[in-house]
Amino acid sequence: MAGISSGPATYIYACTRMRVRRSLLIPREDYLRMLNMSLPEITRFVGETNYRSEIDELGTSFSGINLVEVALSWNLAKEYQSILELVPGELKYFTASYLRRWDIQNVVTILRGKMQGVQPGKLREVLIPAGRLDKVALDRLLTEESPERVVEALKGERFYPVIERELPRAMETGSFAHLENELYKSYYARLIADVAEGIKGGNIFQKYIELEIDTRNIQNLFRLRAGHVREDVRELMIPGGSFSVEELQRLSGLEDRDEFIDALKRQVRAVPLLNALEAIRGKDAIHEIEVALTRVQLDQMERMSKRYPFSILPILVYLEEKKYEVANLRALARGKEAGLPGERLQGYLVM
Repeated sequence: MAGISSGPATYIYACTRMRVRRSLLIPREDYLRMLNMSLPEITRFVGETNYRSEIDELGTSFSGINLVEVALSWNLAKEYQSILELVPGELKYFTASYLRRWDIQNVVTILRGKMQGVQPGKLREVLIPAGRLDKVALDRLLTEESPERVVEALKGERFYPVIERELPRAMETGSFAHLENELYKSYYARLIADVAEGIKGGNIFQKYIELEIDTRNIQNLFRLRAGHVREDVRELMIPGGSFSVEELQRLSGLEDRDEFIDALKRQVRAVPLLNALEAIRGKDAIHEIEVALTRVQLDQMERMSKRYPFSILPILVYLEEKKYEVANLRALARGKEAGLPGERLQGYLVM
């Protein structure tokens, strides 16, 4: 598809291919079946799906939980790179920009690992080269001896100024949480700027980005409440959503849980999110709250993509649903390895 313009025919082609890929994702009933399987049974089941080639290729080098983990990472990276080759012109540009979140995840994972003395081979197993930084680039970073050297090797990347600015604080405190948050703030700011430059379906794409930012900020507010953090949270919030940073700061100061949820609901327009917030009222476990909010985000994405079937949105829907398929399979494998019962594991799955 290289070199083909982004006319209507190419949008139709790319979006139709995404619908075909979505039809191959693991359905809810299969997740429910896997809740009652052992880890070897889950591995065999996964090996009979679209992950077969990775399971077969890696089966002689890995086993058990490590085989599942590495196979999932390889498959996700391969699938995302395949989509980048499939989509043309401006669709490729915006898809690539959206996938840069994986660069953040991979680089922060490497920085944390270097600070903790984790062996490069163990780090390589959990990296997902689905962004701009491919396997070769990530392997080069893994050879660096320290976090400082890793950052120096990233000079020229668009997020280098943020990492260079924030690394001293991270090394001093022993935490990369603030650095990671600053990277995501820069990432979303760039996405919003990219949308402003113009793309078919750009307005609805921006609404989705706002929804994603809102979801992330609301999840962070619930995390902060769970950790009894009542300080100024403005620098932890991501600008660009429908809530201003000042509004989020005010919400964080509400100590009563019901008052906090009611205040959120007064500022939310989407009915599914309103319903989710009401359902969350009775939940205490932070992972259940995050899963409920993520499910709403995916449902809203799908609604938007149906309204705009030949735009960037069907591509984003598939990217996100594929990501959560891998997250679900990883949660199942890790949970079975830890001996968790199926009913408890179900609360971690986005279905």
